[in-house]
Amino acid sequence: RQVRARGTLGGSVANNDPAACYPSAVLGLGATVITNRREINADDFFVGMYTTALDEGEIITAIRFPIPKRAAYMKFKQAASRFSLVGVFVAQTDSGVRVAVTGAASSVFRHAGLEAALNQSFTPQSAASVKIDASDLNADIHASAAYRANLIS
Repeated sequence: RQVRARGTLGGSVANNDPAACYPSAVLGLGATVITNRREINADDFFVGMYTTALDEGEIITAIRFPIPKRAAYMKFKQAASRFSLVGVFVAQTDSGVRVAVTGAASSVFRHAGLEAALNQSFTPQSAASVKIDASDLNADIHASAAYRANLIS
């Protein structure tokens, strides 16, 4: 029997679709994934395409998000699916800037170069000065790796 018309936050995070939006918020904010067995830091949670640190039979029961000083998410939607062709989540927290990218690679990931630049100067110009390496990015019928790299910056 259907109980919801849409998926849940926990379900999306557990699925770790490479183009899903919620994983970028979890990783970008440095959230903690709480399961029926343990707590997992976001940096340790996302392992690879459709793969997480969840064990067999383990389910997400909650996600704890720290409150950032400021945060924003922008995505360029793939027209047919509405999933992210590329999405970038930027959060300025008490411990520094975190940048999570979705849709561009086989899994959501943090971008160290953008984080370093934005920790030095939290400005659009600082982010724009970062060279985005396209060598590990997805390329498919929707966009080349170089195009995705351009969208990240």
